[in-house]
Amino acid sequence: MANLKEIRSRIASVSSTMQITSAMKMVSAAKLKKAQDAITAMRPYADKLTELLQALSATLDDDSGSRYASQREVNKVLVVAITSNRGLCGAFNSNIIKEVNRLASETYANQEVSVLTIGKKGHDILSKTHTIIHNDSDVFDDLTFDNVAAVAELMMEKFVDGEFDKIEIIYNKFKNAATQIVTKEQFLPIVPVESDEASNSDYIFEPSKLEIVETLIPKSLKTQLYKAVRDSFASEHGARMTAMHKATDNASDLKADLTLTYNKARQAAITNEILEIVGGAEALNG
Repeated sequence: MANLKEIRSRIASVSSTMQITSAMKMVSAAKLKKAQDAITAMRPYADKLTELLQALSATLDDDSGSRYASQREVNKVLVVAITSNRGLCGAFNSNIIKEVNRLASETYANQEVSVLTIGKKGHDILSKTHTIIHNDSDVFDDLTFDNVAAVAELMMEKFVDGEFDKIEIIYNKFKNAATQIVTKEQFLPIVPVESDEASNSDYIFEPSKLEIVETLIPKSLKTQLYKAVRDSFASEHGARMTAMHKATDNASDLKADLTLTYNKARQAAITNEILEIVGGAEALNG
């Protein structure tokens, strides 16, 4: 059994850790509310915009289709991995890294896979095993539409130039504070929706359908990436809040166990001292 000084030192260390994890939990809870409100308000707009443009793209003739919807043989794939800049958020980052590795080794085993990372943690790990064409960890320092749009423009430019035949986004979709769903979305090329309603609807377009598609698709793609980053940002704080809550509970249990051990050790030390005194007194009387 460890001596009393060592146990006291461990109790002080666990108490300090518990204060830190509790503070981090409170900070993440405060940030989560704002991030959750932002993604909840944005998600219906982003989903509806994507749905409308996919339906409109489906009605275009093959020879007049958008350059962002051109289907070609997939030889080079770009995977966009959205992680966080900081750790201590459970399996939040490792789930994304596992999914990227799974795609590279299974789904696209016969294709050349490159990775674009958003977030420092993903870049630090994936750069050891994959080709990283770009890393943007500063997005979360100032999470605005314009900053994310710059990354989306880079991705669109590489697709249009033929550097990549397919681009996929992997991120944690926010469900609630305790649940984050690893989501894979195709960014480019745009997949037209096969809908009888879209093909049978008779609309008059001003300007032309092609011009509308060419104008709105870049905005829709930027919005799609911004939604994914916002989802990941809210998921990060939810995961960290949950992880810190569990860490605080574990630290509290460990502190209680150490306190019990300390009391037992102190009691044993006192008992030994009493026995020594009694034994000494008996020896003198003898």
